[in-house]
Amino acid sequence: MVVQNKDKEIAKKIGRTIAEYRQATGLTQAQVAEILDISNDAVSRMERGDIMPSVIRLMQFAEVFNCKTADFIIPNSYCINDQAERINQLLLTLKTDDREDLINIIERMIIWYSKKNEK
Repeated sequence: MVVQNKDKEIAKKIGRTIAEYRQATGLTQAQVAEILDISNDAVSRMERGDIMPSVIRLMQFAEVFNCKTADFIIPNSYCINDQAERINQLLLTLKTDDREDLINIIERMIIWYSKKNEK
């Protein structure tokens, strides 16, 4: 699917995420293309955000990279529930005390942004 302007930013973010997972697994674009039986150019265009991968294609990438399909979408979503899940996953990597400190910082930032946006 060729990406329209309004969706370009999301396509680029998903593409960067695909590239990060590919690089983390040590695979080249050519190797991924061969595994998925698509062209190198198709992988490259998806990673650049020129084309948006279908849900089926994201499922195939997830299988190749041994991750969840949602891993490509949630970090790049503007949906509040997806953003909350992303924050939750990040918080899980911290110790309890560190999480509390971070939550306090976030609360202060929210108050600051709320006041700033009232003006």
